[in-house]
Amino acid sequence: MAIKSIQYKHHTVDISYEIINPDAKVDLIVLHGWGSNKALMKKYFSQHMDRFRHIYIDLPGFGGSTCNQVLSTSDYARIVELLMIHLNAQKDIIVGHSFGGKVATLLNPSALVLLSSAGIVWSKSLKVRLKIAVFKLLKGLGMAKLRAHFVAEDAKELSEPMYETFKNVVDEDFTYEFKNYGSKALICWGEEDNATPLKSAHKIDELIADSQLKVYSGDHYFFMKHAQDISKNIEETFLKTLEQK
Repeated sequence: MAIKSIQYKHHTVDISYEIINPDAKVDLIVLHGWGSNKALMKKYFSQHMDRFRHIYIDLPGFGGSTCNQVLSTSDYARIVELLMIHLNAQKDIIVGHSFGGKVATLLNPSALVLLSSAGIVWSKSLKVRLKIAVFKLLKGLGMAKLRAHFVAEDAKELSEPMYETFKNVVDEDFTYEFKNYGSKALICWGEEDNATPLKSAHKIDELIADSQLKVYSGDHYFFMKHAQDISKNIEETFLKTLEQK
């Protein structure tokens, strides 16, 4: 594991990363989801795809990476780009799980792998809409300290910059970004995913012109059970093309 300090918008961001197979010629950047870290992704994918140089990154505010400013998804993408410049890494294949899928899409790699990606927004249930309305009312009355009773599980225990960041990114509609991604994509999804439902996978598959959808058994973290098959699909889909570039 290594740390790189990056200057971004007058702040210092320490980014933790780890490289596997450092002499391989094709770069594989792996980005985790919200609330997760690189260790989870490394645990399941590092033993596969040994013809790629794996780069596992803790996104700002997670794992060993710091964050003391409010960010947007585009800020996350830019910070990853700055790290890649430091590592002399190419945008060959970028794998993104959940929130990491949005960051990966913005990076516009030669090959995109989306694992239960966020970015498709569906109408909220009446219960959720009422909860939001009540919280806004209480906030207006000066009772914002009750936040913990109303925010999503993903947002609890966050620092103030990370909570504001969460609000920035949680309901982003990436329809335009998926539609305008111009290269090849492999979309992998868990059939029983309740965080990003399977209908999101079909929507993204429709939006990306050159995409392939693979559906697996499991929930939002389906890749824990299927990393070997996902890795095989990544190699079969992209390796020959990328080695010829």
